Amino acid sequence: MAAEFSSCVEYGLGLSKRIFYGKESVPDPLAMTRSSKSFLPEAPMVYAVVTNPEIVENPDIPSYQPYVHGLCQPPALIPLHMHGIAMEIEVYLDTAFVTVSGTWRVHCVSSAKRCDCRVAVPMGEQGSLLGVEAEAAGRSYRTQLIAAEDSTNGEKVGKDGYFLKREAYTLKVPQVDGGSLLSFKIRWSQKLLYHDGHFSLSVPFSFPAYVNPAGKNVSKREKIFLNVNAGTNMDISCKSTSHPLKDERHQSGKLSFSYEAEVQSWSSAAFSFSYTVHTNDLYGGVFLQSPILSDFDDREMFCFYLIPGNTQIRKVFKKQVIFIVDMSGSMLGDPLENAKNALLASLSKLNVEDTFNIIAFNGEVHLFSSSMELATDKAILKAKNWVDANLIANGGTNILLPLRQAMMLLAKTVDSIPFIFLITDGAVEDEREICNFMKGYASAGSICPRISTFGIGLYCNHYFLQMLAQIGKGYYDAAYDSGSIEYRMQRLFTSASSVILANITVEALDSLDSLELCPSHIPDLSSGSPLIMSGRYEGSFPDSIKVHGTLADMSNFVIDLKVQRSKDFPLDRVLARRHIDMLTAHAWLSGSKELEEKVSKLSKQTRVPSEYSCMILLQTNEGKKASESVMIQEVYNKITKWKKTQSSSQKMITLGNLGIGFGNLTATAQNKAPGSEEEKAADATELLVKAASNCCSRALDRVCCMCFITTCSHMNNQCAIVLTQVCTALACFECFNCCFELCSG
Repeated sequence: MAAEFSSCVEYGLGLSKRIFYGKESVPDPLAMTRSSKSFLPEAPMVYAVVTNPEIVENPDIPSYQPYVHGLCQPPALIPLHMHGIAMEIEVYLDTAFVTVSGTWRVHCVSSAKRCDCRVAVPMGEQGSLLGVEAEAAGRSYRTQLIAAEDSTNGEKVGKDGYFLKREAYTLKVPQVDGGSLLSFKIRWSQKLLYHDGHFSLSVPFSFPAYVNPAGKNVSKREKIFLNVNAGTNMDISCKSTSHPLKDERHQSGKLSFSYEAEVQSWSSAAFSFSYTVHTNDLYGGVFLQSPILSDFDDREMFCFYLIPGNTQIRKVFKKQVIFIVDMSGSMLGDPLENAKNALLASLSKLNVEDTFNIIAFNGEVHLFSSSMELATDKAILKAKNWVDANLIANGGTNILLPLRQAMMLLAKTVDSIPFIFLITDGAVEDEREICNFMKGYASAGSICPRISTFGIGLYCNHYFLQMLAQIGKGYYDAAYDSGSIEYRMQRLFTSASSVILANITVEALDSLDSLELCPSHIPDLSSGSPLIMSGRYEGSFPDSIKVHGTLADMSNFVIDLKVQRSKDFPLDRVLARRHIDMLTAHAWLSGSKELEEKVSKLSKQTRVPSEYSCMILLQTNEGKKASESVMIQEVYNKITKWKKTQSSSQKMITLGNLGIGFGNLTATAQNKAPGSEEEKAADATELLVKAASNCCSRALDRVCCMCFITTCSHMNNQCAIVLTQVCTALACFECFNCCFELCSG
C-alpha cells in the first residue's frame, strides 16, 4: 500500500503542473522534492483523488487545458494546499493525546467538478487513531467504532480506509466541490519513550513545501499547545524542544507551553519535546478512579507506576541471555540481515560476567554452543562468525523446539536473571500449547526466565507474542517494516535486560475483595523503561501501599507509594490502549467470547480501535444533524436497521477493522516474506494507462487534438506507413496480452 500510495502522489504532483496560477505562480512541485526518497506523509495531509485528469484545473482562474486521454488507474493523489494548522497535545505519564485541526482547499479541481478527498494520518510511537471529523460544502463527517459483527464489511482493509504503514492510516471523504475548503479535526494517541531519566515525545508535523498555498498575501498561521501532567508532585522541567515554545505554566509535576506564529512556510520538522523529573532515585505513585457513568464495568480503576530515575546509582542484575532467532525461508534478505545486525550489537552490550547463547531455528534447532558462554571479546567474535556462517534463511517455522532447548540451558540459573529473546516473523499452530508450556515455569519464582518477544511483519501472531511476554514477565515489541527491525530490536534488548529491581510485589493488592491485573504478572523494573501496572478492583484501597523488590546486590528494597484520586488525570483514557491489547491477548488464548465482547465494549467506550470493533464514517447533511444521543442510539442499538434502510440525512461508510489480526498460518507455511502483505501486483491496464500517462503527458499538455491531426495530414507516405505499422504492432501486442490473460485465467 505504501509504495502504491507514494507513486500515486508523485503522479499527482506531475498532474498539478497543469494548474495555472497567473502571476502568483508556484515553483515546480516535483523540482522541490527531487531529493525525497518517498512521498509518504510525515504530517496529517489531505489529497484530491483524481481519476480523470481533465478535472485538474485552477478553480479561480480557468485556463485553456489540452484534452487528456485516458483515466488514472490507480487514481492520482494531488496534495491539497493547507491554509491553517493547529495542534494540541496532552501528555499524561507515558501517553500523549494529539489533536490536529487544519483547513485545506481543493485548489486543483475545477469549480464545476467534484472529487473524493483522502486524508492521511501518520502517528507516532504505538499510535492509535481515536477519531476523525470533517466538514466540507454543507456536509459533516465523523468516525465511529461499532462492534465487528455489526459492520457490513469484515475485512481489515477496505477501499475507503486502510493502513499505509502500521502507524499511518488513511480514509476517504467522498465528493468534495472543487475550490471549496475542507476542515479536519484528527485525534490519536501515542507513547512517549523513556531514556536516560527523561521522557521524550515525537509527533509527525513535517509538511512538504508543495502544500504552501499560492500567493504572497495568503495568511499561514501555525499553532501548537502542549500540556504535561507527569503524575507526580515533584518538580519537572523541559529538556529539549524542536519548536520555539512559550512557557505558560510551571507547577509541581505540570507544564504548559504554547506556540503561535504567522509563518512563511509550514513546519518542516517533526515536533519533538522531552522533559525530566528532578530526582535521583526511583519514584512512583498510585492513582484511583471511579468508573464513568457510561462505563459497562462498575469496578474501581487503579494504576501504580515506578520510574527508574537516575540509573547511575542503581546496579544492573547479572544476566544469562539466550537469543532465539527465526531463520525460516520467509526471513530471507533484509529481515534476517537486520535481525543479525541487531543481535550482534546486543551481544556487544553484555558485561564480561554475563553469559549468552544463540539458538537459530526453522523446522530444526541450531545451537551456537552446547552450554552458556561468558561474554568475552573472544566468545563474541566466535558468535559473530557462527552467525554469519549458519544463519541462512530456509525451511519452516517451529517455535516450541527452541524454547524447550532454551529452558534446559537455563535450568541451573542461580545468581543471575535468565533472559530469553524470541525473534520471529511467523505464526505456528501450537501457539496455545507453547503458552501453556511456559506457564508451567512461571511458578518457579525468582529464577523463572524472563521472556521478551519481537514480531516482524503482519504474518506472525502479535497477540501470541504479547501473551508469551506477559507469562514470562518480559517485554514485547514489533517492527512492521524491515527498516526499523535493527533499531527496535536493540531498544527492546536494552529495556528488557537492564533490570535494577526484580521480583516485585505489592502488599495492598492481596487485601482487595477482587482484582484484575494488567499485565497478569508484575514484570521487573528496568533502567530503560517505566513500570506501569493497572487494573480493576473491588474493596477498600489503602491510603498508601508498599512495593517490595530485590536489588542487584540481592538486598531487599521497599518503597511507600501515596494513593490519590485522579482529578485531572484521565485514567480511563491513559490505560485504554494497554487494557485492550492485554485483554485481546487473553481472549485469543482462552477463546472466550465473553472476553471478546468485553474488548469490543471497551473499544467503543474509549474510542480506541480493537480486533473486535470496526470503524465507520458517518455523513450528515447540514441542517439535518441528529442529536448526539440519537446518533449514539442509532449507531449502537439500531445498526441492524441501518443496514436495511439508511436515514436520508445520514450515510454510513464502513472503513473496516483497524486491528493487526492474529497471524497468518498459510503465509507462514508458504514462507511469504514480511511486508509482502502490502504488495499489489500491477494490472496490465494499469501499466498501459500509467505508461501512456508518463510518456505522453508532456506532449498532451502542449499539443491539442486538432494540431495533431493537422500535423499528421502533412506526413509523407513513408512516415504514414511507419506510423501505421507501429500502431498495428502495438494493437497486436495488446491482443496477445488479452489472450494470455484469458487463457491464464
